[in-house]
Amino acid sequence: MKRFLKQAALIAGKDLAIELSTGEIVTTSGFFAVLVAVIASLAFFAGQEATEGVAPGVIWVSVAFASVLAVGRTWQREREENALAGLLVLPVSRGAIFAGKAVSVAIFVGLVEAIVIPVSALLFSVDLIRMGPGLLLIALFATPGIAAVGTLFGAMTVRTRARDLVLASVFFPLLAPTLLAAVAGTRELFGGAETSELFDYLALMGVFGTVFTAGGVGLFDTLIDG
Repeated sequence: MKRFLKQAALIAGKDLAIELSTGEIVTTSGFFAVLVAVIASLAFFAGQEATEGVAPGVIWVSVAFASVLAVGRTWQREREENALAGLLVLPVSRGAIFAGKAVSVAIFVGLVEAIVIPVSALLFSVDLIRMGPGLLLIALFATPGIAAVGTLFGAMTVRTRARDLVLASVFFPLLAPTLLAAVAGTRELFGGAETSELFDYLALMGVFGTVFTAGGVGLFDTLIDG
């Protein structure tokens, strides 16, 4: 287990080092997410009703679209100069490769959330001092599922020509449980629910993330070779 974690940390560290030197994933994904939030706020904002009914959807739809960009670019790097072949011949387990890629994607998605949530709060007049802890908790439970699904199906589509289209086609339907739970939980939070009342939504997102993370570790070897 200790060796597995070290290998996963090595893969994640490689992706994070590239991102620190370029900043392209967080910059482009974050900008796109903010653009979606701004356009939605101009189209739908109508006072307090928009805060409770529209803002939750805007936040998580923005995150979902930005996640597709982040996942696509993460795996596109592996296509360049046949980097994927070099990655696969490393003396590390395929499950560790999946775990490392998922961790880096989770960090990228988390950074996008750190950008889009405050912007959306400003646009929809959300009190972040009061809602912030609940939003942070929802994001912590939603992000692993988003990262696991994106990494798993990003690996499946990395060799296809229309990989961005195929990735989006399978990503959003499979991500529906997490997105719906995140939107519903955020709506309840904005409606005045206490954090303790969000347990069902958090549990659903937690189970979803656990299942896809375990499935990705177990199936990655077959998927990447196929």
